[in-house]
Amino acid sequence: MFRYRIFLALLAPLLVLTILRQPDTIPADSPVAIPASAGNWGLSFPTEGESPTGNATTEDLAQYNACYLGDISKKVIYLTFDCGYENGYTEPILDALKKHNAPAAFFIVGTMLDTAPDIVRRMAAEGHIVGNHTNSHPDMSAISDPAAFQKELDALSAKYREVVGEDMLPFYRPPQGKYSKENLRNAHAAGYTTVFWSLAYVDWYVDDQPTAEAAYAKLLPRIHDGAIVLLHSTSATNASILDDLLTKWEDMGYTFASLEELPICQKS
Repeated sequence: MFRYRIFLALLAPLLVLTILRQPDTIPADSPVAIPASAGNWGLSFPTEGESPTGNATTEDLAQYNACYLGDISKKVIYLTFDCGYENGYTEPILDALKKHNAPAAFFIVGTMLDTAPDIVRRMAAEGHIVGNHTNSHPDMSAISDPAAFQKELDALSAKYREVVGEDMLPFYRPPQGKYSKENLRNAHAAGYTTVFWSLAYVDWYVDDQPTAEAAYAKLLPRIHDGAIVLLHSTSATNASILDDLLTKWEDMGYTFASLEELPICQKS
């Protein structure tokens, strides 16, 4: 018995250390519902060309007016761009979208309104959604106070109204895809649709941009019906390939739709 107690005493710190080392996120293919702290949005692609699996199901997200997929019964793509700041590539992206008559959603932060108001006004004037990516791009999953959460969204929407002269449409994307169940509940209570994504690639390192071939290798075989595509407007690669990329997707039979046409928006 004495030896057993010594064994337990030695084992206990190891067990605690093991628990502390458990990851904050859940695997993308996990069947469990949204936990209290879900961590980062994640995806897995069991079969290329088919909808990926997220770390929360469509049904789990829908109860909070959130989604990561659109209408999977149609060959339709929903284009979205995260816009943290302007470095010369957003206007070529807008030019390509205009050429293809493709609607998109640009999720902006306060910096875009402070430093590139004319570009944001162009987004709105050309019929694109300008969505809420928060005012200062914090880790929103670390904000548990509903009032503080709301303040981040309200500060950006008020600035947008001042700059553009109209209300921001109620679409929200969590910075870095970091979220929690409380975040989803707070965004829903504030009247927002939370929009994750079902296709993205590593395009955000401005000093280490992928080649066009590397981008196509990710974006072409993994495209799927109802895809919500996330791209970054700071990417030189995206700006240079977008015209050709949209043509390739069109040649595959896809069309482009606004987030306002998401099934979850039609039900709300």
